[in-house]
Amino acid sequence: MQKLNHPQIILALDVNTLKEASALVNKLYPRIKIFKVGSHLFTAYGPQIIKLIRAKGGEVFLDLKYFDIPNTVAAAVGEAVRLKVKMLTLHISGGQEMLMAAVSAAKAQSNALKISRPLLIGVTVLTSQKAKSGQVLALAGQGIASGLDGIVCSAQEGEILRNKIKADFVMVTPGIRPDSFGKDDQKRTATVSQAVKSGSDFLVIGRPILKAGDPLTQAKEFLKELSVAQN
Repeated sequence: MQKLNHPQIILALDVNTLKEASALVNKLYPRIKIFKVGSHLFTAYGPQIIKLIRAKGGEVFLDLKYFDIPNTVAAAVGEAVRLKVKMLTLHISGGQEMLMAAVSAAKAQSNALKISRPLLIGVTVLTSQKAKSGQVLALAGQGIASGLDGIVCSAQEGEILRNKIKADFVMVTPGIRPDSFGKDDQKRTATVSQAVKSGSDFLVIGRPILKAGDPLTQAKEFLKELSVAQN
């Protein structure tokens, strides 16, 4: 899996209701094309939220951070493939056997359905936690060696991973926000330009857009900053 030529912004749909989610997708698509569905929204609405986003033309980053015995995770990943999500997350600390089972299940299901396989993205250390770069590097290396397509990490670790891991991989960076925006519960945040410089392919933005008086205007500002950072 090669690094993408043009980094993309993902909106974290961290809202409480299907109505709120639908309104945001309607307002922001197609400027924002990928929407992250986490455990809160998925627990409340299940596959319905994924079908809603896809029906409107958007793509889904299913962020459930699978972590269980290999057979259970493989079955869950197979179902995610059926939902035609663009990408999904797994905890690398679940171990090589779990990760390889997930990769195998994703390939088998996508081949059976004759559809594109979702990107399998490994979670190293949550950005709400402090982390040592060596810890993140060890987990990231294990994930890529197990067949994952990419890694979730902060911009602080991005350049180290790009330099140390001798393979092409996708990098997803959460916690993106302007310097003027508070950190909330995030310990390792970054601006758009910092994330691009670190080598990120997907920049996940939530509250800075969700809490804006005009989410569309704020999204356009981030997209403008992304365009400048790439040049």
